[in-house]
Amino acid sequence: MNASEDYSALKQLNEEQLPISKHKLHGWAHFLGLYAGEHVAATEFVIGATFVALGAKTTDIILGLLVGNILAILSWTFITAPIAVETRQSLYTYLNKIAGDSMTKLYNWANVIIFTVISAAMITVSSTAVRFAFDIPAQLNWYPTNAFFVIVVLLVGTIVVFVAMYGFKAVSEFSSICAPWLFVMFSSGALVLMPALSEAVLGKTELNGWSDFLLIGDQSIWTGINSAGEPGIGLLEVIGFAWAANTITHFGLIDMALLRYAKKSSYGLATSSGMLFGHFVAWICAGIMGAGTAVLLKKSITELDPGDVAYYALGLSGFVIVIIAGWTTANANLYRAGLAAQAIFYKHSRRKTTLVVGIVTVVVACFPFVFTQMLPLLTYAGLLVVPVGAIVFAEHVIFPRIGLTRYWVSYKNVKTSVPAVASWGLGLVFGFGLNAMNVISFYYLFIPTWIFTILLYTLLAKKYGAAESYPAEEALDKQRNEKIIAYQDEQAENDPPHLDDKSGFTKLLRVVAYGSLIITMVLAIITMFWSPDMAQYEINRDIFYTYAFICTLTYFATAYWVLQRNKALNKSDH
Repeated sequence: MNASEDYSALKQLNEEQLPISKHKLHGWAHFLGLYAGEHVAATEFVIGATFVALGAKTTDIILGLLVGNILAILSWTFITAPIAVETRQSLYTYLNKIAGDSMTKLYNWANVIIFTVISAAMITVSSTAVRFAFDIPAQLNWYPTNAFFVIVVLLVGTIVVFVAMYGFKAVSEFSSICAPWLFVMFSSGALVLMPALSEAVLGKTELNGWSDFLLIGDQSIWTGINSAGEPGIGLLEVIGFAWAANTITHFGLIDMALLRYAKKSSYGLATSSGMLFGHFVAWICAGIMGAGTAVLLKKSITELDPGDVAYYALGLSGFVIVIIAGWTTANANLYRAGLAAQAIFYKHSRRKTTLVVGIVTVVVACFPFVFTQMLPLLTYAGLLVVPVGAIVFAEHVIFPRIGLTRYWVSYKNVKTSVPAVASWGLGLVFGFGLNAMNVISFYYLFIPTWIFTILLYTLLAKKYGAAESYPAEEALDKQRNEKIIAYQDEQAENDPPHLDDKSGFTKLLRVVAYGSLIITMVLAIITMFWSPDMAQYEINRDIFYTYAFICTLTYFATAYWVLQRNKALNKSDH
């Protein structure tokens, strides 16, 4: 039997059904950029301001966000990454192998709902920047109160839907260059508005040290009093939310899809670029920007939306950050929702399912509650998928340690795994039941739910067949895996390596791109530290507004040019 006949069955499979090949693995720097780009989004404006409205204290915010985000990093590193690296499979592929088609379809429905809501929130956030440009009133109710706002949402949403259908690859490539700029702009916004806050609280534009910052925080940002005038959330709630915000991706194992490309499971630590900057620093900066804008406009922070905050912190660049951060995040999540829908309605193309899901998403986006309620939405979405992550964790990590057989559902050729479906359903009843009884803070519900589902699934799986031995099936599985490795090794020989353009002109473009970011940050620092009075502050702020926008245009033009030159080099070489 020759090689082409030997591999003919594998060649007919979708690439997603096979483990990732060794030659397609990435180093740690790739994941640092990936997580920085994904977790610095338009939602940071919403969540940062929400912590202010919830009445957290300054020290609780600083310590709580640090601890909570470190716990999230460790969750990726010790739960998600090891399973992803050992299997080299996405959660969807692995779930199908251990739970059958019915469970996978149910899970895909859950993903359609979750990613549709997140996409809708991002479209709404992007629309707040556009509505600000056209002087449309802020939308503060759960329903739209202005017809022109609805028109803006429909227009912005239509663009997002068509890009997700036809041009997602271009958007994902463009998103990869956004991370450094987003880092600079979030940091700059906080620096630019701090003197205005300082003047309002301390009667001076310059801070003398850390104690001044804490005083400003306690009196005008994180006051410990919520928007209803009552004592706000404490340290444990802040830690809980920071940890729970991404339970979908770490405890819920969605990020197996990303981390299966990691060379080592320790690359889970690369999520720190998203957590320690995207969440820790950006949420704090967003809170400062929200409070600063409220001072300038003499309004409550609950009366502001991301368009207000971004404009007063960053000028015209604020429009860009809200639109781009919302747009790129919405596209990525709508693409995921379309894929999940296509897996359910497999007779229809991904484009068609994305269009249908997109229409629903745009309608939902017309209702501002989807972004004003991001904290509970993210937490409850995590609770919805955490039991599935628990089932996979039990099967992959616990079963081999207690003598149960991994993949027993596949070996028995079971179409619907009763233990998996029952464990997920009862896990949801358990988790939402705890919430209804108000036993613990809903930010921490994912922990007992995860543990409960692991125990239940292990007991049920043992009863239904995991305790049996399947030597013949395991031998066939081992042979198939060896054949897959040989097939992928053959493919690797015909797959040329990626080349990086090292020409002098490309290097010059990179210097211009990163130079524009440095100039932006320097102007923000000057506004923060060299504004002895309000007159000089306003001069420095206006200079920042003007040149930060010019630098923004320069950065994106040159960075995108570098991206296209690299693509052209690899295309011509291949």
